[in-house]
Amino acid sequence: MRSTEHIGIIGAGIVGLALARRLVLHRPGTRVTVLEKEDRVAAHQTGHNSGVVHAGLYYRPGSLKATLCRRGVGLLKDYCAEHGLPYEEVGKVLVAVDAEDEARLDDIGRRARENGVPGVTRLGPGGLREIEPHAAGTGALHSPHTAVTDFVAVAEQLADDVRRSGGRVLLNTPVIDLRQDHDGVRALTGDPRGERSVHRFDRLVACGGLHSARLARMAGAADDPRVVPFRGQYHELVPERRHLVNGLLYPVPDPRYPFLGVHLTRHVHGEVMAGPNAILATALEGYSARDLSTGDLASTLSWPGFWRLARRHWAVGARETLVSASRAAFASQARKLLPELVAADLRPAPAGVRAQALGRDGALLDDFRVDTHGRVVCVRNAPSPAATSSLAIAEFLTDTFVHPPRG
Repeated sequence: MRSTEHIGIIGAGIVGLALARRLVLHRPGTRVTVLEKEDRVAAHQTGHNSGVVHAGLYYRPGSLKATLCRRGVGLLKDYCAEHGLPYEEVGKVLVAVDAEDEARLDDIGRRARENGVPGVTRLGPGGLREIEPHAAGTGALHSPHTAVTDFVAVAEQLADDVRRSGGRVLLNTPVIDLRQDHDGVRALTGDPRGERSVHRFDRLVACGGLHSARLARMAGAADDPRVVPFRGQYHELVPERRHLVNGLLYPVPDPRYPFLGVHLTRHVHGEVMAGPNAILATALEGYSARDLSTGDLASTLSWPGFWRLARRHWAVGARETLVSASRAAFASQARKLLPELVAADLRPAPAGVRAQALGRDGALLDDFRVDTHGRVVCVRNAPSPAATSSLAIAEFLTDTFVHPPRG
């Protein structure tokens, strides 16, 4: 029996577009409309990340991140091959600089094996230099199949797939209110000219990224967790110093934080990026230190979870603020991995903003989080590795929330 449901999706980032494609291709008869407030797809988190296709090294075995990342890698690799999109397995090394890092590498290696990450090996200093001759450390963990891609190109292809299969991707269409009744969901949208429209759906999925908490409140969901935006500043290696990095060069992450620390990433287009750090952004779309939204900042500062987090980690926040403000300090962080690097080797690059869900208790949500409220499915937390996992997240959302199997 063919479905005749009309499914709405808020957000034309890679997760929303992957879900739209999944529905139009695998749920015959379903009408799909994507509502996007910007004039292009992939305008925010999808278009402001490092381009890394994560292999699943870090994530807690059995978690959604671990399961969907490993499934998503294979789907994404095949999708890129099918459509001629860039996908390069440049490999990643996690570099230990002391005994504490070495112990953490042991734990990450165990997680990687449990998650089914292929080819992961421990390296000594000599093995590290064979892969990354300019890096230095007491040891490393090597993931040879970690890859890079162009997530904007992937998102644009997904949008093309949706349109060709009869779905709609409506740009310049911000959602300003939601209403539910026994009949379905109504989304009130506006356009740059100030005109208002009402879109009726049988079911709605909010993949709003930075605005996910606001959209959940519109749907009537609880205001916990709330998104707190963290700006990640990037620098780019000047062209004549790109030879210092062959692939992906990462520090050993501190398990207390969801951020990976300053790392170096060779992109599919040849540039080598250093970053990001992580500091509080003063706007949900605060890609610059000059970007300020009093409403967004008030939302952060009024959230009890923010102050609980700040009290625990103020020293780290102060350090990250210094690194963001000073190219020399930024270079000093990167030099822990790449001793030859000096400040003159770096030039500023566009920043990103991570939509990090933060609970009222001050806990940063570690896993993907999806809630439902009536006929609205709310993706509440989908930071990295959401881009890597996007095609698998689309399967999960479809099979678990949008069209769950009967019986």
